[in-house]
Amino acid sequence: MKKSILFLTAFCLITCNTVNGQSGLLNKVTKSVTNTVKGKPQESSNNKNADQPEPACASDQAVVVMDMGGKLQLDYAELTISMLDDGSILAQHRGADEYYVVKNGVTTGPFKSGDPQVKAFDAVNEENVNKADPWLFKYKEYITKPGDKYLIKFGGKSYGSYAQINNFVVTKSKDKFAAVVIENVMFTQDDGDKMEKAMKNAKTDQEKMDLAMQYAQQMQDKMIQGGKPISITPKLITNIPNVTFDPGTSVGGTLDNNMKYDDILMNAGSKIMDLQGKTVLTLKPEHVGARNIYVNSSNTKYAVYDYGTLTFSDNTTMSDMFNLHLVKTDGKVYLAYMYYSPKRNSIMQHKIPF
Repeated sequence: MKKSILFLTAFCLITCNTVNGQSGLLNKVTKSVTNTVKGKPQESSNNKNADQPEPACASDQAVVVMDMGGKLQLDYAELTISMLDDGSILAQHRGADEYYVVKNGVTTGPFKSGDPQVKAFDAVNEENVNKADPWLFKYKEYITKPGDKYLIKFGGKSYGSYAQINNFVVTKSKDKFAAVVIENVMFTQDDGDKMEKAMKNAKTDQEKMDLAMQYAQQMQDKMIQGGKPISITPKLITNIPNVTFDPGTSVGGTLDNNMKYDDILMNAGSKIMDLQGKTVLTLKPEHVGARNIYVNSSNTKYAVYDYGTLTFSDNTTMSDMFNLHLVKTDGKVYLAYMYYSPKRNSIMQHKIPF
């Protein structure tokens, strides 16, 4: 008798409900590669891309973010770009171990792969994240795991402990956070590994059945630790006041700190909600499930971005762009984007009032 059937038989003797959710944490980004700049720098006027047309999103008001000519002499067609939430970019070429970082319009480098300036982008590199616990890797400033549970520390206050974190976000100003957590789970990955090992070592079907019964009983015991049922439903924790949203009883959704500048919203299917449970905006059917959604400051319109094309809620579109993010300048919020200008041989940035 296979161990899965044995365990199912034993488990069915005890009625329980489990909650297990893992929201998408990180968007897929391009892998880091190396950058090479060799030989005598050419003059910036030697631009082989100058005859190519400007992209559809080009604007006369755009500013230069990174000049590919001059001393750099980088070929945009061979560049790979990694991006942070604050709009910083890592520009790379295949070749030598040299990296250039662009932040606030200033290009610095070259840096080696182990340089702190380059390692700051590790948190957006999916290959690196998959090598470790994503919560401890990306949010090590706030999340620790001293034992078998997570502990969250934010603003001098501790929250926890939690067996599972399904969602965790921090605002751009780093003064507010929100997380969807589960205090306890009845069957952890560690429990599963132990059971699998024990099953492999069992010599008879009866031994396997006994082990399955043992682990099923352990799960039942966990449910009534201390004489009362344990909490296995997801709940929202945050330092934002007057929050009423309850992920344990409400429709499913994902916390998002990129939709609206310095704010946290909930992406719940066709609805964009605040943490007080109020619907901020309703998405059109064709925009439901969009990966990147941006809401303006007055909650009157939104935009979705996918594969270089930005589509607004009034159906106007812009294309040939990358690195969409919200910024605030002189008290006004803008939706900023970047594009490559063949004419200027530069990465440009344009900002739309939003």
